[in-house]
Amino acid sequence: MRRPAVLKALWGAAVLALVAGCSLGSSGDPEERPGSAPPSAASPSGSVAPSGSASPPSAAGSGRVTVAGTLTGDLKSPWGLARLPDGDLLVSSRDERTVTRVDGRTGAKSPLGEVPGVVPGGEGGLLGLAVKDAWVYAYFTAESDNRIVRMRYGGAAGDRLGAPEPVLTGIPKGVTHDGGRIAFGPDGMLYAGTGETGRTGLSQDRASLGGKILRVTPEGRPAPGNPFAGSAVWSYGHRNVQGLAWDADGRLWASEFGQNTWDELNLVEPGKNYGWPVVEGRAGRKGFVDPVAQWPTSEASPSGIAYARGAIWMAGLRGERLWRVPVSGTELSGEPRAFLTGEYGRLRTVLATGDGRLLLMTNQTDGRGTPKSGDDRLIRLDVG
Repeated sequence: MRRPAVLKALWGAAVLALVAGCSLGSSGDPEERPGSAPPSAASPSGSVAPSGSASPPSAAGSGRVTVAGTLTGDLKSPWGLARLPDGDLLVSSRDERTVTRVDGRTGAKSPLGEVPGVVPGGEGGLLGLAVKDAWVYAYFTAESDNRIVRMRYGGAAGDRLGAPEPVLTGIPKGVTHDGGRIAFGPDGMLYAGTGETGRTGLSQDRASLGGKILRVTPEGRPAPGNPFAGSAVWSYGHRNVQGLAWDADGRLWASEFGQNTWDELNLVEPGKNYGWPVVEGRAGRKGFVDPVAQWPTSEASPSGIAYARGAIWMAGLRGERLWRVPVSGTELSGEPRAFLTGEYGRLRTVLATGDGRLLLMTNQTDGRGTPKSGDDRLIRLDVG
């Protein structure tokens, strides 16, 4: 597949110093060490100017981000974020094992209860959420594995989550690299990003559910049209996928943690091999798909992504910034730009609300950030 030359020589010698400085050893993970970054400057109009090592704006759509206010705060170890049909939101707490409903207009919070069977630890716990029909789907770490369950939820005031029903079990678990993002695609199938739990061999093992993007029916069976007969595997060779989003033409994009050198944004196609642990970042090697964009691990450590206004928006944990990545078809249509650098600390999840706006969820209270009063928060953004 044709790939553009991305991020050219954005950083020059400064990047080489950054890459050398952020090496964590063979077992390191860039999410484990929060980076420091200078605050970004707000323009007089209220739009946030790009900061850090972001590229200059391209002629074709420079983008903007305006903070429209905080919807709600005091969220504890938030991870998953899903939107209900009426515009209200569901937020999962990784460590408290709970799901909270947030009023989409007022920000008022209503606890929906604790999800039984969740065993928090390391990067595991109650992670991604998705909603379909009268079901809430959750990806979580259990005693022996990572798994996806679904719970009945009527959606009315005072309703509680029903008992969890297994959808997909046997996803490898670890102290790190548990993946966790789930989302329903335009085809109505459920997709899940998983990690290789630090056991790098799982990524290339198509018999394992670790280090993969999975695609199943809402009931958990391998979806029709999957590339490997009878398997839930959609793509493989991943290290730790934590962001899934579809563009306006239904193409799947995924964000992925690198190890010591490159974090990635990938355009995902069925049956393709994304290289880990043989390659990290762009290698141009036959048999492996190169990322469309890549960053030094200190600039990103990406988690959730969303598509809005012609761009992928990517939340950075260690990078503590929101990346705008303009895309057209299968390629970049301009240079990626960073916003909100250092303003809100670690950023876990970004959600498109369907009207060109975004919701951005911070992640300071999971033991790796430096929480301030009111953390963690759901922040409203107007973007362009």
